[in-house]
Amino acid sequence: MAREDSVKCLRCLLYALNFLFWLMALCVLGVSACLRDHLNNVLTLTADTRLEEAAVLTYSPVVHPVVITVCCFLIIVAMVGYCGTLKCNLLLLSWYFGSLMVIFCVELASGVWTYDEPMVQRSDMISLKSRMPHFGLQRYQWLTHAWNSIQTELKCCGVIYFTDWLEMTEMEWPPDSCCSNQYPGCARHAHYNDLSDLYQEGCGPKIYSFIRGTKQLQVLRFLGVSIGVAQILAMTLTVTLLWALYYDHKPPDPASPDALIQTHCPAEDAQKPRHSHSRAPEAWANTPANGHTQFEMEQLS
Repeated sequence: MAREDSVKCLRCLLYALNFLFWLMALCVLGVSACLRDHLNNVLTLTADTRLEEAAVLTYSPVVHPVVITVCCFLIIVAMVGYCGTLKCNLLLLSWYFGSLMVIFCVELASGVWTYDEPMVQRSDMISLKSRMPHFGLQRYQWLTHAWNSIQTELKCCGVIYFTDWLEMTEMEWPPDSCCSNQYPGCARHAHYNDLSDLYQEGCGPKIYSFIRGTKQLQVLRFLGVSIGVAQILAMTLTVTLLWALYYDHKPPDPASPDALIQTHCPAEDAQKPRHSHSRAPEAWANTPANGHTQFEMEQLS
């Protein structure tokens, strides 16, 4: 009875861990998708500079195809683990354990390989000014879109200050994406009337902070560590459940006192037909009462 309760407890814990795998894998994919668009704009502005190398080094765990593939594969593995736990199938549970082991090794190798501090300084932000003269040109529409997106999302203007647009370009006022309340011609109106309507902080320090790491990146690192710990726990529980189920499927030794004690999976027990013993009274009723009655019948004949 105690072993049956232990098996039920192991199965409940594995159900919870598989659900946790689904949830954490979906969170990793969602946060990675949100960071990818912002990272693409940063990489566009910092192309062929030390800033680009630092950004790729910092966010490679987020956008690396191996990490995305592992998260998708983890969702499938969790489904297999759920089915194996539900059916108490030794083959599915064995495949589940092996897959978790492979995923854990890949995650560990990827974490060790990509863990490095980006070598970037605040003075490197000045190199972003070389991207400003191409703003608004027809052949550099991709660069214009990147500048507008960065200034809108980070709520900044220019590299150090909004006057960088007046120094590095032939523009008489900054782009409209520098306005806190954006509408067509808002930068021109702010330039001649109220400069406080423009973002006062440059994009250089904010891009530097982004390259050094954001809260979203810290959340992803926490999720990665949590997934690793959950995988270790799931592998331990799976091995224990496999041992318990394999022990139950072994033919019992008649000489051992445990031969009469068997623990079965509740899912399997529910599918087994129940045998009825209703025929026993009928067979007993059809049996002659005693030998004396049969002898008296022979005498009368």
